[in-house]
Amino acid sequence: MLLTSPTQNTQDPLIGGTPQIYEWVWKEQPYRISYEVRGEGLPVLLLPAFSTVSSRSEMQGLATRLSLDFQVVALDWLGFGQSARPALDYRPDLYHQLLHDFLRVHFSQPISVVAAGHAAGYAMHIAQQQPNSWSKMVLVAPTWKGPLCAMGAPSPLRDGVRELVRSPGLGQLLYGLNTTPGFLKFMYRRHVFVNEAKLTPEFIQQKYQSTQQPGGRFAPAAFVTGTLDPMAHREEFLAAGRSLTIPTLVVIGEQSPPQSRAEMEALAALPNIQTVRLPGTLGMHEEEAVSLSEVLSSFLTEDA
Repeated sequence: MLLTSPTQNTQDPLIGGTPQIYEWVWKEQPYRISYEVRGEGLPVLLLPAFSTVSSRSEMQGLATRLSLDFQVVALDWLGFGQSARPALDYRPDLYHQLLHDFLRVHFSQPISVVAAGHAAGYAMHIAQQQPNSWSKMVLVAPTWKGPLCAMGAPSPLRDGVRELVRSPGLGQLLYGLNTTPGFLKFMYRRHVFVNEAKLTPEFIQQKYQSTQQPGGRFAPAAFVTGTLDPMAHREEFLAAGRSLTIPTLVVIGEQSPPQSRAEMEALAALPNIQTVRLPGTLGMHEEEAVSLSEVLSSFLTEDA
């Protein structure tokens, strides 16, 4: 169960629970971290994937099913969702510390975690540095390379794009062009969802609105350019996997982009990793929440 009596959040619920606020301090500055709690029982932390539209709302389908048996806690990363979006120089150490502090403040015992996309790397880092934080870990379509890095863009180019998007005026214009409803639907269709019929105007409009918050471009610019990559290379990714001593399940989307799937399969090949393959791609935690939740419920309740 949660340790603290959190500050009530007046924002709308996104996973059908009770929104809360965690006042996090980073380098002597306070920042509002939004999260949501649903259900009762042993805690399960849901960590959404990093993306331009990252939000705990993408965990709603999983939360609906898992909250029948667990106390589900879904987090919005700083710079995304309903959390504060300050104009910071977003780097992995910021998110490592945020996750470390959130766990220390809110939980007194090891908990289960379900981490999607890039969040998987951050969950694995916690498992390395604080092995008593997690009781079980599920990595859904785990990735460690940002889009431009996966495309092979050299570091100087990626750094230049990040700084350009961060700049006033032109940066906001470029960000706006890359978050239009049409472009968002194109990106979802390309490698996030398999079933285009699910990309309804209402769905895309919801995603678009999530991108249009003040300060919204800073953290996504860091993600897209690889600045938030939790690992620097595959061997570091696999070394983190080899070091795991807790029950770990990797869920691979069968339609994942070839390069991303190769990284997932390399992780899944490790002897200490359990693996399940399901229909879906990089957004399978949202698109395939029904089938995925059945797998997660079985894994999380096994020997509980």
